[in-house]
Amino acid sequence: MASAELSSSHRFHGLLVLKRALICLLLAVVLLLLTPSMAQAHVLANDSDEETLFVRSLETLRDLDYHSWQVVAYRQGLPGEPVVLRIVGFPGKVRLKHPTKLLVHAGRRDWALDDITLANPQLAKDQREAAAEFDPQPLLDDLTNNRPLRMELPGVFTELPVPPYVVAEWRSLPMATK
Repeated sequence: MASAELSSSHRFHGLLVLKRALICLLLAVVLLLLTPSMAQAHVLANDSDEETLFVRSLETLRDLDYHSWQVVAYRQGLPGEPVVLRIVGFPGKVRLKHPTKLLVHAGRRDWALDDITLANPQLAKDQREAAAEFDPQPLLDDLTNNRPLRMELPGVFTELPVPPYVVAEWRSLPMATK
């Protein structure tokens, strides 16, 4: 008799644990489906003046040391104008030396993007030295799909992962309108 009660108690407890696990799983799925995705880059366009179109892709990414970096790819002017890739660190935490090439890796492919920071008068005289700009054209010319990238800025970070959805935004910028 005691054995039957014990077996029944174990079954009841097992069902209770299973029920709780299923409810938690269902709740997690519902939250994932109903919560808007926070990991989406968007091409934003605005007219900085009546003649100049400004399009950009803005994303905050974390390197492998969990430091946050703002990564902005932008184009000023009509479709076909050059795209600029800007990396911004938290002022006071990092000083970016110029010129320094940005190394980009994708599988077996590697690119060394030229530092064009000093060509931007606003960044050239910025004392914080927390931002750097690079010419991503060689990268954009070679990419044929939206593959994940890994960026390296010697002396600053060794690996900054760039997800495929951000690469897709960058690839769309040269011809983006509004």
